[in-house]
Amino acid sequence: MAERFALVTGASSGVGRAAAVALAEAGWSVGLLGRRRDALEETAGMCGAARTLALPADVSDPEAVAGAFAALQAGFGRLDLLFNNAGNNVPGTPFEELTWQQWRHVVSVNLDGMFLCASAAFRMMKDQSPQGGRIINNGSISAHAPRPGSAPYTATKHAVTGLTKSMNLDGRRFDIAVGQIDIGNARSAMAERMARGVPQADWSIKTEPLMDVAHVGKAVAQMADWPLETNVLTMTIMASKMPFVGRG
Repeated sequence: MAERFALVTGASSGVGRAAAVALAEAGWSVGLLGRRRDALEETAGMCGAARTLALPADVSDPEAVAGAFAALQAGFGRLDLLFNNAGNNVPGTPFEELTWQQWRHVVSVNLDGMFLCASAAFRMMKDQSPQGGRIINNGSISAHAPRPGSAPYTATKHAVTGLTKSMNLDGRRFDIAVGQIDIGNARSAMAERMARGVPQADWSIKTEPLMDVAHVGKAVAQMADWPLETNVLTMTIMASKMPFVGRG
């Protein structure tokens, strides 16, 4: 099998780290993009004998993203897969109390950063030979149904769905397959609060089940493994008993 090259954003921890490890185990060479080199190197150490490339960068900074993709081009020479995963959030906040700074903190990474990385990957995949590749955007259960007090996060994740569909159409001419994975309650630093109790639709506080984040990594690797003539447009992977179906 020819060497396959992937890039995972937000690879420092959580879902990104799990996806990077799963892709490495499946034989991919993996670029690791995140803000902290030390955390990226820790992820690289978990990838075993796989070829890895640490790319410290802030996805919300256009120049940093351009530099990371230039280093990726120099190091790997091509890109077959982007897992567009980097994201952040703010504590649950009633809509009327949200500040502009909180809004921008989420939007700059979850939407602007996703656009910047997808755009750079799209151009790289279009121009390389053989042409094409796959982009998997990290949506969320919140791309379908919000939690109370989550306007910035929910707005960005709804926007990711539109971005995925638009990219999917524009990528077809160049054999670029674009899909989305929507994740619910994977055990990570961002989701640990679920085990302590989070607001429900009526603002009551309840604990929620979590699933092993490694299962999400395996799902990303499964989506990545299909030939480009086949695309998983959307996948929802969730803790089986979390209150999503019938939420509210």
